[in-house]
Amino acid sequence: MSGVRAEADKATGVAVVTLDRPEKHNAVDLATAHELGRIWREFRFDDSVRAVVVTGAGAKAFCTGIDRSVEVPQPSSPYSIDDPLISIGPKANDLWKPMIAAVNGMACGGAFYLLGEAEFVVASRDATFFDPHTTYGMVSAYEAISMAQRMPFGEVARMSLMGTAERLSAQRAYEIGLVSELTAPGEELAAAVRSAETVASYPAAAVQGTVRAVWAAREAVQVQALAQAPHLVALGNLPAERQAELFTARRSSFRVR
Repeated sequence: MSGVRAEADKATGVAVVTLDRPEKHNAVDLATAHELGRIWREFRFDDSVRAVVVTGAGAKAFCTGIDRSVEVPQPSSPYSIDDPLISIGPKANDLWKPMIAAVNGMACGGAFYLLGEAEFVVASRDATFFDPHTTYGMVSAYEAISMAQRMPFGEVARMSLMGTAERLSAQRAYEIGLVSELTAPGEELAAAVRSAETVASYPAAAVQGTVRAVWAAREAVQVQALAQAPHLVALGNLPAERQAELFTARRSSFRVR
């Protein structure tokens, strides 16, 4: 059973996609990754869906990335790495309908695969953003590259390098442009849906063409950067067993700024 559900309102043209594993902080396992890809591909052919909101179930987290309890099968070749999160976003599945993220609680690590493909982000004031990779001996490549398109260089570098020691508050994320709207806790989904309903009410071809144009402005740089990501991960990541040791020994304290 996958940990994601999708509900479409044909009257408004808005679909809400919810990561539905609150007991796991909406971490993505293999079934959830597969289902997200299937949903985006299905929406490509569903003209009744004209805008999408993605959110996380529960109040604790939007998404905390890959479920570390899941073993991801890897090819024996040192020249290839299978990352199930690469294809969890709409653009990775050739869906160019606008997607708005409604963030509640923690958004960290692999959550940036989704946030990086959102047109804009609405967040609860109690949301926090951080990237734990370096703490666990892992290279932040895909995540850092995605966020470098949305945040000032110094901010994405700091978040990527500080690991679990520091979290970006929703207020700071708003100040630097990662988040476009702040809401009271629990109101982020409704606010995102309101924006999605407005966008969905406009002629679909013009909206989708605008989405494509905006992304065209950043694609060349991102494609070049992503070409290096697999090699950086292969060279810089500690062995899985050592990562697990660091994860088990992680510090619970952190600073919010």
